[in-house]
Amino acid sequence: MASTLTKPAPPPAASAAVRRRTRVLALPEARWALAALTLFLLGLPPALLGAPAWVWGTLFAATYVTGGWEPAWEGLKALRNRTLDVDLLMVVAALGAAAIGQVLDGALLIVIFATSGALEAVATARTADSVRGLLDLAPATATRLLPDGTEESVVTGSLVIGDVVVIRPGERVGADGRVLAGASEVDQATITGEPLPVLKETGDEVFAGTLNGTGALKVEVARDASDSVIARIVRMVEEASETKAPTQLFIEKVERRYSLGMVAATPAVFLIPLAFGSDPTSSLLRAMTFMIVASPCAVVLATMPPLLSALANAGRHGVLVKSAVVMERLGQVDAVALDKTGTLTEGTPRVTTVRALAGHEGGERGRDEDEDEGECRRVGDAYGPGGECRGPDEDGVLALAAAAEHPSEHPLARAVVLAAHARGHRLAPAEEFGSTPGVGVTAVVDGDTVEVGAPARLLSGSEDALSVRAATVSAAWEAEGHTAVLVKVNGIPAGVLGIADRLRPDATATVAALTRLTGTAPTLLTGDNPRAAARLAAEVGITDVRAGLLPQDKVAVVREQEGAGRRVLLIGDGVNDAPALAAAHTGIAMGRVGSDLALETADAVIVRDELATVPAVVALSRRARALVVQNLVVAGVFITGLVLWDLVGTLPLPLGVLGHEGSTVLVGLNGLRLLREAAWRRAAVAATG
Repeated sequence: MASTLTKPAPPPAASAAVRRRTRVLALPEARWALAALTLFLLGLPPALLGAPAWVWGTLFAATYVTGGWEPAWEGLKALRNRTLDVDLLMVVAALGAAAIGQVLDGALLIVIFATSGALEAVATARTADSVRGLLDLAPATATRLLPDGTEESVVTGSLVIGDVVVIRPGERVGADGRVLAGASEVDQATITGEPLPVLKETGDEVFAGTLNGTGALKVEVARDASDSVIARIVRMVEEASETKAPTQLFIEKVERRYSLGMVAATPAVFLIPLAFGSDPTSSLLRAMTFMIVASPCAVVLATMPPLLSALANAGRHGVLVKSAVVMERLGQVDAVALDKTGTLTEGTPRVTTVRALAGHEGGERGRDEDEDEGECRRVGDAYGPGGECRGPDEDGVLALAAAAEHPSEHPLARAVVLAAHARGHRLAPAEEFGSTPGVGVTAVVDGDTVEVGAPARLLSGSEDALSVRAATVSAAWEAEGHTAVLVKVNGIPAGVLGIADRLRPDATATVAALTRLTGTAPTLLTGDNPRAAARLAAEVGITDVRAGLLPQDKVAVVREQEGAGRRVLLIGDGVNDAPALAAAHTGIAMGRVGSDLALETADAVIVRDELATVPAVVALSRRARALVVQNLVVAGVFITGLVLWDLVGTLPLPLGVLGHEGSTVLVGLNGLRLLREAAWRRAAVAATG
């Protein structure tokens, strides 16, 4: 808990990720999409205002070329491999719209498709940037101890199993290994997600990339750099991203088969009547009409408007969903797994309880000669019935502890100081400040020697009644998952502080809502200790708790559930959550506290860390999927009716065009209903029951 270090600079990974971040316009997909969008926007006003057709026609033609050539080329390559790719189908649909005079509609379809492809390319590039940046967590060099006792600086990649490295205060650990000598508290949140530094002593394991505290450590290297936990996290993210089943919108799966049938049926519509003696002109007109009314434009637009509208609505309410595919997948989830620290909790330790030990036997002290009657020397002191000045009350304990901890940068110290400020205490200056890793701090406050630290260390060897009482209180709180901190004044236990990570205000309601939506309670996945995990899980209503997990363990739990046929939604925030976010059916990261890697790997981001938006966006996704089904029914009815009319009777071409375009407009407007504020409110109500 004790650290005299100044607040550390941001981890190297953050700055490296910024330096390596791919520029959007460096991606060809983004450049072509931007060009197509610009040309479309330039051509739109002339087209709507009735300008000569060659003006806007030229701009829209350029839109078709810039936005459509790349998907057309990819589609042709797929066709060469005997696969009818959706890229080619979209381009054909746009050209078909232009062929019947709907040039603007076709250009809009090209722009939407090109923009979607560009966003996917950007997301892929950013994920790759963050994965590469993660490797910078491990320092570039390490101090290796030679057999003769001298030291040399070496590249961490050259370390081999059995080497001994020296890790000084404030340095990052250069390799996975075991402590040979020394003691220090190590911040390993990047690996385990634990909110507090962990005391490392002889025999304990340390991980590359974690941050050492105030002590010095000698560590024997136990793994090669290529096999370190950090390196394995990188590999797991990359492998999960590559092996994750290719995602497609439901309509794309249907459309491939539908388009194959339409392509095969169009020549038949022309040739069969011709074989029975029909007039070639009427047969050709019938085939052209069939091709128009059976084209999948309405089917395509049955899907995108609801999903894009839901995506935009979610964005307005603080949930960044990265694509229409992700929006569709959110509605499919039937199991949820949550990280603890930084996800269900705020990720910052807070003082939750203060217990004063005043009035005990041996805890009294006499008044100083210069004290006024009825007053004790310290704020919070009180006289007993015999005139003795008892120890400080709860406020006094907190004020003394905060004054002693004020020079420290340890997370627990910051929690104590913050709690004292919140109660309005003015802290006295601390003199002769000192700290011992794993034990605590010592300082002189207003002439009294104040010790603040771990009860087990500060009470070691003490068997008086007061020490026993302090140990009992500490043990009870630690059994409930709190961190107990003992405060001693002039060698006598004065009070105990209980510190814990605070639950997010909407955590309990969110867990209940997700349970209703999926039909099963979420699973808690955490690298924290089982007691802290169990305490928090009980508060929010989670019964399935997996604690003490490393990143690969979280991936294993996700794959175990998906192997049982579940579609898992994982919510996390840290580097240690990234592999599981990539492996899950859908991953959501916390935006404010999330690491760069988690934000880039996740499929969606909760921008303002409001957990309550998660069940709402899942419910909104399900509503969007319901509208997609409605639209497909509408489009199917129109297409079936018009096709039957054309095959059985004589459907005039203008009427076929009108019916086809009318159904397209109808399904588009139906999908746009999800843009309204009322749609989000209904989703939130549906999520909470």
